[in-house]
Amino acid sequence: MMKAFSSLRSLVWCHWAMVRKKGSLILCGAFLFVAWNALLLLFLWGRPPIGRLGEGGGAEPGAGEEWGAGKAQVGGANGLAGEVIRLAEEVESELETQKKLLKQIQSHRELWEQRKELGKRESEDTKDEKNIEEPKKPQQIPAVPRSHKIVDDTKTVTKNTQTIMVTPHQLVTKEQKLDQENKKMVENEVGLTKPSPQIIIPILVIACDRVTVKRSLDKLIQYRPSAELYPIIVSQDCGHADTARVIGSYGSQITHISQPDLADIPVRPDHRKFQGYYKIARHYRWALNQVFNVFAYSTVVIVEDDLEVAPDFFEYFRALYPILRSDPTLWCISAWNDNGRDGLVDPGKADLLYRTDFFPGLGWMLLKEVWAELEPKWPKAFWDDWMRHPEQRKDRSCIRPEISRTITFGRKGVSLGQFFDQYLRYIKLNAEFVPFTKLDLSYLVREKYDETFEKEVYSAPLVKVEELQQGGSLKGSGPFRVQYSSRDSFKVLARNLGVMDDLKSGVPRAGYRGVVSFISRGRRIYLAPPEGWTKYDTSWS
Repeated sequence: MMKAFSSLRSLVWCHWAMVRKKGSLILCGAFLFVAWNALLLLFLWGRPPIGRLGEGGGAEPGAGEEWGAGKAQVGGANGLAGEVIRLAEEVESELETQKKLLKQIQSHRELWEQRKELGKRESEDTKDEKNIEEPKKPQQIPAVPRSHKIVDDTKTVTKNTQTIMVTPHQLVTKEQKLDQENKKMVENEVGLTKPSPQIIIPILVIACDRVTVKRSLDKLIQYRPSAELYPIIVSQDCGHADTARVIGSYGSQITHISQPDLADIPVRPDHRKFQGYYKIARHYRWALNQVFNVFAYSTVVIVEDDLEVAPDFFEYFRALYPILRSDPTLWCISAWNDNGRDGLVDPGKADLLYRTDFFPGLGWMLLKEVWAELEPKWPKAFWDDWMRHPEQRKDRSCIRPEISRTITFGRKGVSLGQFFDQYLRYIKLNAEFVPFTKLDLSYLVREKYDETFEKEVYSAPLVKVEELQQGGSLKGSGPFRVQYSSRDSFKVLARNLGVMDDLKSGVPRAGYRGVVSFISRGRRIYLAPPEGWTKYDTSWS
């Protein structure tokens, strides 16, 4: 009988396990309750009738002929009492077993609910993937951050490591989840300065044939607070083997992709000397398409292989991302000040930021939406000057710092050292960590900024450049205003004051509404057009 009971109990447990897998807690509990009590009744029904005891204490009908009448009555009474006690103990034991079983079910309830929720999410993800249109020829790229090896459109090169390949639509699904989180963190209110702690901000390093890219990567990795929030993607052109080995030496710390088209670009005869500029534009287009359309990120910070970053480089961009996202009059965040030479900036104002109408580049943040606007008309060459045309800028501005968060150490390049010896090598790199994410940066929003900026500029005393130079009679700590009225007068004044004198589509470097702000002999100077300025003259180039 006990063997049968044990077998039935095993069947109950097996059935309970099957029910558990289905995740139905209510049905499982009901079944166990009914089955357990049914087994108890079967057990009691299957026992022999309680009567006289035979040898060995067994209850056998008609086995008491040798017992006397009195003994039979006493023995029957004692036997009945003992049997009732024993059955009560068995019932109590079985009830205790049921109690333990129910406690076990209760202890697993939370886990079952989690599995149920996970299954629901996976089902929704599967539906989302089916709804996403797959590209005709999906490119394969290394999954971040498992492989991080050299990848191009046609082949993957690995060094004794496993490369995990994923399709673009899978990355899009991941980014869609991130976008949903980002929308919760980035409010629509213009002027929001609250940082978005979960937004992933990839760093795109544009590389070619400089083995000194190591200097750039070393600083990026040194100051990077999180590899998950700031994945580094190094996009290499030129096919330079030594540079590829240097990049590959960083292993899983970075992702290395390779621009596949290394052929020369057909150009008109007088542009043959500019072949390098054409290849750079082609590389930028390819690399940005990888970041936004293949890796499916929503923003990116672009640096080149000859830039060194400041300790608060990542903090700077994280704090300004919400401003860029919420203010439609902005289209980039730059880490660079064109007039950021030592002596032209205030060393005590490392936290000071400006709006500028001049596209600075040299470490800058771009949104996916802006790239979608620019990519279809991306130029064949000279992409940075093209960005400064009114047709691209559309009266939008960038944010730039008082003290640069990047410096360039690459004199050798396609520009053949233009401006490097005269200006770029003297740019001051910020060394003080500024906790930008804890500061109120809402003053950078256009509505607030313009009113304050114009009031500060045009309330400053108007002086002549001679008064500012050594031996001048001007006293006071400033600020002071120096006025220009034409392209030529701007250039003369800029040279005399030591700031960059070139203009692009009429916009001076680091200028905002025609005003260039800098330090001269320890005093704040505004090189400004007459009050009432309305627009740039594109012929001033």
